[in-house]
Amino acid sequence: MARIIIVDDEPLIREMLEEVLTGAGYEVTCAADGRKAAKLMQEVFYDLIITDILMPEKDGLGTIEAVRKSHPNTKIIAISGGSPIRETDLLGWAKELGADYAFQKPVACDELLAAVDDCLR
Repeated sequence: MARIIIVDDEPLIREMLEEVLTGAGYEVTCAADGRKAAKLMQEVFYDLIITDILMPEKDGLGTIEAVRKSHPNTKIIAISGGSPIRETDLLGWAKELGADYAFQKPVACDELLAAVDDCLR
């Protein structure tokens, strides 16, 4: 069974993603920010990380950079509700840093599951 870690500072988003992914048969762990995720990733190997971009402590862009350095084969899906600076393309930046997929919130469950399935093939 594939292990997925969800990193998002919004509890409702974490709960919704966890429900969708566990319902699809994945083992899911959640973290409220990149710093907590990094600690969990030192203890357990995750096949996929789904990370928000804008978070306190360690944001998603820093999380993506760290994962690419420490776990280069781990797949990454970035999600974001947007930037306070409208001209900033955070999802494009996430892709440049190594995210396999990048989605604007709210992401459709079937679209997310298709990306997860593709990443874990």
